[in-house]
Amino acid sequence: MARTRELVVEAAIALLGEEGMRSFTHRRVDRRAGLPEGSTSNYFRTREALLAGVVDGIVASELDAAEPLPADPDAFVDALAGMVEFITGPRRTHTIARHALFLEASHDPELSAKLSSSRERYVAVVSDAVARLGARDPDAAAAAVMSVCEGLILHRIARGDTSDPRPAIAVAIRGALAD
Repeated sequence: MARTRELVVEAAIALLGEEGMRSFTHRRVDRRAGLPEGSTSNYFRTREALLAGVVDGIVASELDAAEPLPADPDAFVDALAGMVEFITGPRRTHTIARHALFLEASHDPELSAKLSSSRERYVAVVSDAVARLGARDPDAAAAAVMSVCEGLILHRIARGDTSDPRPAIAVAIRGALAD
């Protein structure tokens, strides 16, 4: 049964990332997953529950795939650049789905709260990593580094930017580690 739930979540992410929010219905997710009609609603009774499941699925897949961030500044830059390239390359559909969720959240306080709560998990990982690098204010450093990475991701997705993300990330890291 857990496998079917995962199949539903992956189908929902793919549908959202490839066709947008207008296509996002239980019936369309069922079809996309190759499941009998009504299967999605067995796991996610409401649209809101399905959206929350998509958020959880994206976060889990990314955090599970992430390796511990290194404690060397140059290796840290490379690791973050690799993540930017991964989520805008092989995981592009997931990233587009996430951005569709961001737009939907601007009109949905529950989804906004879910996304904010999920983001805190990413912030904690980056804050811990920059603390190990010696940042005096790890929370501010994490916010700056994440903002740069999020901007790079948005430009890669929306504008097709293929420039190397390392220089911009390196500037943010140097700034975060400056005395």
